[in-house]
Amino acid sequence: MSLETPDKIGSLQRKLYCKAKAEPNFRFYLLGWRKLPRRWCWSRSSRRTSRTVLTAIDRAVARSMRSRKCTGSSSGATPIIDADLSKYFDTIPHADLLKSVARRIVERHVLWLIKLWLQAPVEERDDDGKRRMSGGKGNKRGTPQGGVASPLLAVIYMNRFLKHWRLSERGEAFRAHVISYADDFVILSRGRADEALTWTRTVMTKLGLTLNEAKTSLKDARRESFDFLGYTLGPRHHPKGGDWYLGASPSKKSVQRIKTKIGELLRPRNKGTWPEVRERLNRLLGGWSAYFCYGSLTSAYAAVDQHVYDRVRNFLRKRHKVQGRGSERFSREYVYGESAVLCLRSGHRRPPPRALR
Repeated sequence: MSLETPDKIGSLQRKLYCKAKAEPNFRFYLLGWRKLPRRWCWSRSSRRTSRTVLTAIDRAVARSMRSRKCTGSSSGATPIIDADLSKYFDTIPHADLLKSVARRIVERHVLWLIKLWLQAPVEERDDDGKRRMSGGKGNKRGTPQGGVASPLLAVIYMNRFLKHWRLSERGEAFRAHVISYADDFVILSRGRADEALTWTRTVMTKLGLTLNEAKTSLKDARRESFDFLGYTLGPRHHPKGGDWYLGASPSKKSVQRIKTKIGELLRPRNKGTWPEVRERLNRLLGGWSAYFCYGSLTSAYAAVDQHVYDRVRNFLRKRHKVQGRGSERFSREYVYGESAVLCLRSGHRRPPPRALR
């Protein structure tokens, strides 16, 4: 196809997008609830995709809650199987993975190239700086983490489990929904979570994978919290009305992770000019808040803003050799005003979603 005009480029983009929509095997997520509105089914960015997955969990639990109220029984509990695969990228068997790839790619030279790529040696260094080699021709498992093709190959192999779930009609048998994002997945069931977990463990063993028993847990979504895609989902009380609802917020690990990155950026040994440092800081905060924009955000944003202020004030105090804490010269108004550091709470005005009331 010629790409000489903008119209032809746009036509090619539409064709590629339609082709991607028609290939469910290569989706990074799968929603087990079929009645999700169509406008949520195809997202073009990881931010919207993660929101789609989290929304599906909210709506599935809300559906279970409505079923309990309508029937008047106590069987409407929604146990969550918070599953975690042990070293998923490192344990994918090459032979079965190449069979899955061969169902979509018929060019033998491409398959041969993928096989060589899977067996390429990888050089790594530990925390002490020591070099360690992995992979090689004798390696029969795993895809190199960080490799350009690893995420796609991991999704292709994970689809074997999801396809078996659909074809064997486990959703109807276990009264359950499986919601998957790449190699992370949760299973929501009503009354048959133990059976679903046993079946999942058996299937994963046949696929050459292993559930991490220490991290895989069974919880009641309406009474216990669990972490998924960097968020903590679970029961909450509205701060004003006191109503109970199922909500989501950035997990403690996610908040601590961004704090660590901010601390590494604003170390005194950073000799970059303040405009350069500020630009990197704002880009870091903007990317984090663009992903964590779903659910109850006030407390997480407040914690990050306070940490940013403390680190920026300490950074500028040492650079300008100011005595004391520097609170007067580098006040909060100065940091978030004149210095133009991004304040997360300034752009947060949306109330938290309330799936269950």
